Amino acid sequence: MGGGVLAGILAPGVVHACACGCGVFDVGTSSMFPNGQGGMAYLQYDYQDQNRNWDGTSQAPAANNGDKEIATDFITAGLQYLFNPSWGVQVEVPYDYRSFKTTSNAPVNPVTAINWGSLGDIRLEGIYTGFFADQSAGVTFGLKLPTGDWTHENAFGDVDRDSEIGTGSTDILLGGFYRGNITQDEKWDWFAQGLLDVPVLTQAGYRPGVELDTAAGIDYKGFSVGRMRISPVAQMIFSERTSDSGSNANPDNSGYQRLMLSPGIEFHVHPVKIYADAEFPVFQHFTGNQLAAPVLFKVSMSFMF
Repeated sequence: MGGGVLAGILAPGVVHACACGCGVFDVGTSSMFPNGQGGMAYLQYDYQDQNRNWDGTSQAPAANNGDKEIATDFITAGLQYLFNPSWGVQVEVPYDYRSFKTTSNAPVNPVTAINWGSLGDIRLEGIYTGFFADQSAGVTFGLKLPTGDWTHENAFGDVDRDSEIGTGSTDILLGGFYRGNITQDEKWDWFAQGLLDVPVLTQAGYRPGVELDTAAGIDYKGFSVGRMRISPVAQMIFSERTSDSGSNANPDNSGYQRLMLSPGIEFHVHPVKIYADAEFPVFQHFTGNQLAAPVLFKVSMSFMF
């Protein structure tokens, strides 16, 4: 009895914080760059299991964070269409499933598991690729809508705003990309991409941090088996997110910088492309205690028409 009372007294001093950075899945997929007039429908699956507590640049004791694990499956259906060589649109509709383990506000503060899935935050973007005739450069601009569930809760109020599937915010999205040839035979290419996510309209005392995700890499197009072209990809991905703010935010335990190395591979048999990569953090700095994933995974399949 005395131990249960003591746990109830001590638990409020333990922070609850989860770093998501889900926007990182929207960069580093060079196979999704616009390439000619027409359309592309795609389905993308991403996964991360945030099961390690980090503070600053190193792993920290799990006891310092009331949140213990957050594993998320991200399934995104997308459509990209270029009306002409210069202008196009893109829409992405995500569905996310989350498994969340955290120290509960229930009596005796047990670690509880909460599982739920919902529609995520839809993204609507315009595309301009008219800078050069070969569409080697382009910009994107649009909105992330507050369609994702940001009010999910259990009986004890254990899901904080930074652990919800949706942010509840309307965000401005600004991005750009560039690709070019390294060798004259066009077998070696390089690419760079960036995406800035700025929340502008927020709800219920929570403003997520501004997030910048960038990627740069090279790929090789010299392998083929029959009609199938096989392209290995190597890339670096850098992300930065400022701390959350508002009365329902935890600014002392949110915000980060992260650098990842990501090997990947693409299989292309026109009109189908399949792309997969794994993203490994080699440097990360978190503000306060936050959950981090040791590796992130991405798989996409697209059909051009």
